[in-house]
Amino acid sequence: MSLPHITICIATCGRPAMLERLLAAIAKQDPVGCFAFSIVVTDNDSGHSAQPVVEKFAAGSATGVIYSVEPEKNIAVVRNTALAHATGDFIAFIDDDEFPVPGWLRNLFQTCEAHEVAGVLGPVKPHFEQPPPAWLVKGGFYDRPTHPTGFLMDWDECRTGNVLFRRRILDPADPPFHREFRTGGEDRDFFRRMIERGHRFIWCDEAVAYETVPSSRWSRRFLFSRALLRGRISLQHPRDRARIILKSAIAVPLYTLALPFLLVAGQHYFMKYLVKLADHVGRLLAIFNLNPVSERRM
Repeated sequence: MSLPHITICIATCGRPAMLERLLAAIAKQDPVGCFAFSIVVTDNDSGHSAQPVVEKFAAGSATGVIYSVEPEKNIAVVRNTALAHATGDFIAFIDDDEFPVPGWLRNLFQTCEAHEVAGVLGPVKPHFEQPPPAWLVKGGFYDRPTHPTGFLMDWDECRTGNVLFRRRILDPADPPFHREFRTGGEDRDFFRRMIERGHRFIWCDEAVAYETVPSSRWSRRFLFSRALLRGRISLQHPRDRARIILKSAIAVPLYTLALPFLLVAGQHYFMKYLVKLADHVGRLLAIFNLNPVSERRM
């Protein structure tokens, strides 16, 4: 009887050094005889910047790797292209700016099998290669919620940055990721649809991956712009739109009035609520089809 096979899918765009580090970390994963795995790298860079990295890795590794190119600038389409080349019984997604700890893939797989669920998500923790500003750390801008292993996930907290799921849950008649989510949110939409079909996803706190947070993401402008875009994307999800819009309409004036007092309290408080304000403003602008941030900054 053959071992279960996992295909690790990586969407990448113009970050060859980070991709090289990710592939090196994946090569260190030990399946301990429980499964086999291979890799699919889908390059969204028209200059094919990932190709030399993948070819170098493939030449020196026994792990099977497929390189594909998706020229359309649409993250949902890129993920679908990666899946089109995947052959595993299980699919794992990890982002090109992340790198997993040893035992990452084994922990995802064993948790999925032990709990007999559709898929498992793990924590993504920030990795700073240089000391970041104190306000950035205090504000927890790159900290994400964590849960005990086995915790049942809601779709709103699910992402593709660190996940493994069973391939059989995919519907051949329905693209896994919908192309209207061009700049983000395609993963939450995917999990919403899967959970509505009765599939369960849980948390594995031991399956840790680290996300590199370069200095370009430390700026107030970056955090504000990203929040505006995130707010706009959130309205593309059909559930609770009226409630979300009402909440934002109330929050915007309240947060605006509070900002001067928060500035006195500390820079991290001020920025935390300025980012929350931008989330709500992005939603309200989206109602009128106003998109001040149309592209996702890397």
